[in-house]
Amino acid sequence: MGVLGSSSSSSLVVFLCLVLNIAVLCNGGTTSRYIRKLEEIEDMPLNSDVFKVPPGYNAPQQVHITQGDHEGSAVIVSWITPSKPGSNQVVYWSENSNKKKTAKGIVLTYKYYNYTSGYIHHCNISNLEFDTKYYYVVGSGKVARKFWFITPPKVGRDIPYTFGLIGDLGQTSASNSTLTHYENNPHNGKTVLYVGDLSYADKYPYYDNNRWDTWGRFVERNAAYQPWLFTVGNHDIDFNQAIGETIPFKPYTHRYHVPFKASGSTTPLWYSIKRASAYIIVLSSYSAVGRSTPQYYWLKAELEKVNRSETPWLIVFMHVPFYNSYVKHYMEGETMRVVYESWFVNHKVDVVFSGHAHAYERSERVSNTAYRITNGDCTPVKNQSAPVYITIGDGGNQEGIDKAMIEPQPDYSAFREPSFGHGIFDIKNRTHAHFSWHRNQDGYAKEADKKWFYNRVWHQVDEPSD
Repeated sequence: MGVLGSSSSSSLVVFLCLVLNIAVLCNGGTTSRYIRKLEEIEDMPLNSDVFKVPPGYNAPQQVHITQGDHEGSAVIVSWITPSKPGSNQVVYWSENSNKKKTAKGIVLTYKYYNYTSGYIHHCNISNLEFDTKYYYVVGSGKVARKFWFITPPKVGRDIPYTFGLIGDLGQTSASNSTLTHYENNPHNGKTVLYVGDLSYADKYPYYDNNRWDTWGRFVERNAAYQPWLFTVGNHDIDFNQAIGETIPFKPYTHRYHVPFKASGSTTPLWYSIKRASAYIIVLSSYSAVGRSTPQYYWLKAELEKVNRSETPWLIVFMHVPFYNSYVKHYMEGETMRVVYESWFVNHKVDVVFSGHAHAYERSERVSNTAYRITNGDCTPVKNQSAPVYITIGDGGNQEGIDKAMIEPQPDYSAFREPSFGHGIFDIKNRTHAHFSWHRNQDGYAKEADKKWFYNRVWHQVDEPSD
């Protein structure tokens, strides 16, 4: 009877916290008055131009790159050949030299239910010069394909750099609009931080992995030329016991390699890198987060390693937001928030980017570290040591926009709008960075929301409200 009473009391407290989050956290920020046009959201047909297979037998396709080490002097080049392994080499050279070099990679395949993948190539090109344009070629003979990328500047505290933010993209006409809008933004990022949910292949019967191939061809036009840094979302798990698929993240981990070992991680689901003046930590919302788990121990050690004199900007991204006022995924990040939020505050994380909610939202700097399930003190309070939380799961996938919002708008919510778009995080120097959100329906340069960031390690002044 005593145990039952204790459980009932805890449940009552949780219920009261939910009520308080809705009823007490009123007088929040701005809910956009923009009303986007209602439209059907369906995946583009397989014969769409954006899914076109490159000409020639066994031509390399789905080419994409990501950072290949911790400092930014290496690149992982990945591609797929559909019929046989083909060449596993990348030929590359710098813009300043005609001397061509060769790097050899590995080749993988996997099976998923009744699908067998093509031959997935991953090649790490190391010891590159910083801030240099490189050309590279995958494939050979008549099907050789040439691309290029630019390495980041050497890590340093006053190095400017621009990141793009995209999440929950999928492969609809709205997805195509988001990617086109990002590519044509005059403040286009140099690296994409992708906050999870890639292909949405799991929305098809038997989790049709052919839709992983179409997605890879769709994003190649950008991902082959600038690094995309990924975290996993719920639509990337691909766990389906009914058809015998019990290994989580199988398609994702075969197709998208990341430099996780360089940061001491034991899995590609969480890792870190340095890039220019930023230290970027990637977390997994769908892995164990509590005490004595691998992600817990790794993150604790990782945060203590960050040197803000070298990399003033500390960015975290993951799939599920800690602070989100859209009904569909409201408070889904609580388990992770309760464990990690105090670390984010203590280490003055600048910004946390997430997806999952198919809309846009920016928070105030708030923390809820006083909350315990037994005390009922579950009202976030303003805290200048806390990160700004930005939800940007608005890429345009077939599930559509999340329109239903918690009302009244909570105090922690600074700006929210249920529309598709992308973000730009533009680091100016050690003290200033500028974030902007760009709605698909607007001109390429227009900012639908924006915020100046003042680095709290190097700039001891509270940020003004935007």
